[in-house]
Amino acid sequence: MLHALPLLVLALTATPPPPSARNLNTEGFRLYQEGRYPEALEKFQAAARDAPDYALARYNVAATLGVLRKQGRVCEFGAHRDVIVEHLTQAVERDARRLTRARQDPDLDPIRDTLGWQRLLGRTPERETDVPALLRAVSWFGPGVGVHGSTTGLRFLSRGRVRLWTLAVDENGQARRTETPGTYAVRGRTVVLTVEGQPRREGTLGEAGALAFPGLGTFTDSPAECDA
Repeated sequence: MLHALPLLVLALTATPPPPSARNLNTEGFRLYQEGRYPEALEKFQAAARDAPDYALARYNVAATLGVLRKQGRVCEFGAHRDVIVEHLTQAVERDARRLTRARQDPDLDPIRDTLGWQRLLGRTPERETDVPALLRAVSWFGPGVGVHGSTTGLRFLSRGRVRLWTLAVDENGQARRTETPGTYAVRGRTVVLTVEGQPRREGTLGEAGALAFPGLGTFTDSPAECDA
């Protein structure tokens, strides 16, 4: 069971927000403490709209979406990984102290394995020397397969090991995950992938953060979710 965190506290910002935004944020904090996360989210979002430079309100939107994502309410509240990252990034851009809090905030655990979080930590796909670390730090999701939403993914491990996984969903909605081991090597932006039972492939991690392999498709840090 999730518990409210008292560390979502009010803080001074470089440009103080108007009282209306502060009041909304305070109301949201109280609702958050009570475990009323959807209502808290509405207050935090309203505070951020009222004061677009209000870093704490933006941070609280990200954190509350993280809680809702943990609860499995992604589609209901749009708690997608890239949305959470965007709110957090805007908060940090407006107040760098938000990153210190974010490093310790379990509400944000759902985005630790994203490119956006790695960017906040100073790693970026634009820098070729960061490619090996990014491969290991990020969870890579391939395109959805079939009408039932089956997905594939890659998880790069230490010592040149890799796992290609598939989450197959049948017509009854039952999911079954399988993993195939393999190895990989990195040369600049080129990623040489050898998975058991499959041909050797050479892919590329582009500067935009997409990892593409011929015959496997393009992998990103965001799974396909909430498709109609």
